Amino acid sequence: MKTAAWALAVLASAVLAIAAGDGLIASHWLFVFKPLTTLLVIAFAWPRGADAPARRRWIRVGLGLSLVGDVALLWPVQGFLPGLVAFLLAHLAYIVAFTRGVRFAAWPAAFAAYAVVAGAILWALWPGIPDALRVPVLAYVACLATMAAQASCVGRLAALGGALFVVSDALLATHKFAAPLPLSALWILATYWVAQSLIAASMRAR
Repeated sequence: MKTAAWALAVLASAVLAIAAGDGLIASHWLFVFKPLTTLLVIAFAWPRGADAPARRRWIRVGLGLSLVGDVALLWPVQGFLPGLVAFLLAHLAYIVAFTRGVRFAAWPAAFAAYAVVAGAILWALWPGIPDALRVPVLAYVACLATMAAQASCVGRLAALGGALFVVSDALLATHKFAAPLPLSALWILATYWVAQSLIAASMRAR
């Protein structure tokens, strides 16, 4: 798929998913366009990274697990824990991808910075997290911060993708555990799909 055509397709699908998520159109369209947008990101990523097959393989795994998480979170209550587990596994896959050819924690300052960010997020949200979810959320935040820090060791696109993933998940957690955000789907999904697209784009084109 040509990059321009892909970008237009992702933009159109994402706009419709966000509109459904924020109640601007019928909510059932979210079940169509949310998975479709992630599938389009996977389609963009699929032919890339031929020069680094191990990294490409694990990024594909991460994107596939993200799709599973997207589908699970279409049911915000019943699907939250399965979605959390799917995305935790996706971040583990990204960590493996970003350590193919790059030493783990090659930039210690990035790990220190993300440890502070993760601690601040947990400190702010901890009172609103139900007891049954505290251990899974703690594990997830640690894994997310590690992924974003290791992405910073890989290159500019991966680093920005990792950072935006943290922003997206922080917004989602704030919306769920602290206070409802106006136009929450816009902020959460827009940053999420840009993050995934940047991670995909961090692989070299064929």
